[in-house]
Amino acid sequence: MSNLPLRQCLLAETLGTAGLLLFGTGAVVVNEQTQALGHGGIAAAFGLVVFLLIQSLGPVSGSHVNPAVTIGFWVAGRFPGRRVLPYVAAQLMGGVLGSGLVALVAAPGSGLGATRPAHTALEALGVETVLTFWLMLVILRVTAGSKEQGLLAGLAISATVGLEALVAGPLSGASMNPVRSLAPALVGGHLEAAWVYIVGPVAGVLLAVLCDRVLRIQPPITATEPASA
Repeated sequence: MSNLPLRQCLLAETLGTAGLLLFGTGAVVVNEQTQALGHGGIAAAFGLVVFLLIQSLGPVSGSHVNPAVTIGFWVAGRFPGRRVLPYVAAQLMGGVLGSGLVALVAAPGSGLGATRPAHTALEALGVETVLTFWLMLVILRVTAGSKEQGLLAGLAISATVGLEALVAGPLSGASMNPVRSLAPALVGGHLEAAWVYIVGPVAGVLLAVLCDRVLRIQPPITATEPASA
């Protein structure tokens, strides 16, 4: 966790989340207008922007840019509770800022890259829970100890985002992030099924923290029998 003053961390979270929405959902909007990126290009855009944010802003704030990740780190005992609400507020502010910028170039009637269930809300809820579980588990495993600021950690996390967006994007939008879904929904005025993208990611990170704790359990030490004389 960063020891920098809270104001610097909040600025980093605001800028980072704005960048995530600007380039991630911006890719969706550009593809709506040009069909130049395709589904794979959109997934790659999300993975790439996450990698850049981790490498550039990670040393300042941890580059959570996701309220679910912030909550997950707090529950895991790796983030102070007094910073949770300020981080979430900064992320929401950054997300709305990013979506507002995307709206400036979007065509009339655009969803601004908002996530919506492809079928039922319950199916999307299950998908978002599973996706966020894997994302948070990867984050917890690759940021432990000396690996916290490593290049490979950033690659692993961004690759997870890109892979999950590629595979599950057509099902639920592959949000894994309440602000990533809420910001375009708020700016565009479409809050249908918004609860899915809050409940699913939060449930996913809680399950991931539990799983990480189980994986960290050390095997019992077996006493060695003394050698016979």
